[in-house]
Amino acid sequence: MIRVLIVDDHAIVRGGLAALLGTAADLDVVGQAADGEEAVRLVEELEPDVVLMDLSMPGMDGVQATRALLGRRPAVHVLVLTSMSEQRWILEALEAGAEGYLLKHSEPEAILAAVREVVAGGSPLDPKAARVLLTQRHQAPVTGTSVSPLTDREEEVLAMVVDGLPNKLVARRLGISERTVKAHLTSIFQRLGVTDRTQAALWAQRRGLQKDRGPGLR
Repeated sequence: MIRVLIVDDHAIVRGGLAALLGTAADLDVVGQAADGEEAVRLVEELEPDVVLMDLSMPGMDGVQATRALLGRRPAVHVLVLTSMSEQRWILEALEAGAEGYLLKHSEPEAILAAVREVVAGGSPLDPKAARVLLTQRHQAPVTGTSVSPLTDREEEVLAMVVDGLPNKLVARRLGISERTVKAHLTSIFQRLGVTDRTQAALWAQRRGLQKDRGPGLR
């Protein structure tokens, strides 16, 4: 049984999600929180497997709550479910440690499947959110050199992938959690239009990313 905590500042949304999750025999809603601070407290108290996290909330928002609760309970899986589709929110949520990002227009079955997927080690990403991430490479300014579509942190992660480092060692070297490394890889694959580590590494090698990141990353 997968234990789920629902976090959303709208009671109607919380109720609807609880009813939806209640239709699945393998999912159990163990609690509901109306804001980030309550979410952090309930994670400690209820020990859910998955936190279904809204982002825009009064007081402590979903990004802050994700960072705080994972600092205390790193084994918890955070799945964002929000109406916020701006690139800033997506990147900040993934950087905070969220393992998946869905928008509230998602089909009910997609939400149920995503909850199961994060527990199984996956990183579900809404197609619209994926397109938003990809726009950065099209909006990048033209310079005399090739412009990477990746953030600095994503380039660091990818450089270590090129070196053949597993996620656990990447996490250790960068001082972040393994789940955050997985979230970065999901974003990297989406931005580069690739489907696995090998294709991403080939992309990096063609552009000399490994060499450019310097010996400090090896």
